Amino acid sequence: MNLTRIFAVPALLAALTAIGLVGALLGDGIWDALAWVGLGIPAVLGIRPLLLRR
Repeated sequence: MNLTRIFAVPALLAALTAIGLVGALLGDGIWDALAWVGLGIPAVLGIRPLLLRR
């Protein structure tokens, strides 16, 4: 496997988290929605394997 395939998903999750954190700092309204999405998606993807374990 090349490095692009290995680090693609973690880099995407890091970018979403950074966008969410910056959105939370910038203001209200649409920025709050951006923060919820940016921080919610990585959280859901991180918790999902724990909930789906058998």
